[in-house]
Amino acid sequence: MTADHGFTGLTGFAADILTALGDVGVGVLVFLEVLVPPIPSEVILPFAGYLSQSGDLHLGWLFFWSTLASWLGALLLYGLGAAIGMQRAVRLLAGTRLVSRSDLERGADWFARSGGWTVLVGRMVPGVRSLISIPAGASRMGIVRFSVYTIIGSGLWNALLLGVGAALGTQHEQLEHYLGYLDYVVYAAIAIALVVLVVRRVRESAGVRRQTPESGES
Repeated sequence: MTADHGFTGLTGFAADILTALGDVGVGVLVFLEVLVPPIPSEVILPFAGYLSQSGDLHLGWLFFWSTLASWLGALLLYGLGAAIGMQRAVRLLAGTRLVSRSDLERGADWFARSGGWTVLVGRMVPGVRSLISIPAGASRMGIVRFSVYTIIGSGLWNALLLGVGAALGTQHEQLEHYLGYLDYVVYAAIAIALVVLVVRRVRESAGVRRQTPESGES
């Protein structure tokens, strides 16, 4: 793929990154997505699948690298949960302002109720996909079972999103005159994610403030 891929702005920058790094580039982006949930795989993977139809990215390798990156990122969060426990991990990650405490606690509650199967199913649930690794590690779930569930669940999710992008890529000529609007879609998705994150943080802070006076009176 050459620099005349037709994308501009943010999407052009992403296309340049994937062009420079090749198939492994999607692995780098997915690994970051696992650790920094506001970076959405729902955007990264279809975009990579779309670009694979230009010839320089290979769909099979995109699947391999994205699934490997998903597993490695999940192992890192699993190790965090195993090393410091659920409560400390929640405080640490919530303190980064990139992850909602409510999402972390919801993932922990779901894992506590349903057990290890949530690792498999959770890989296909936005907002839970990465965070479910922490309660799995904190509960000392068997690492082989954890890895199998993670690879299967992540593989299905990655294959779906890459496949959607590749299907769109076959219609490049019909879609070409819409490429100029793609940046607006991406910017809107990022803005919505940031707004949701801010609203959650405000609600959580308001909840803490409401509880503090009550604790003082008791």
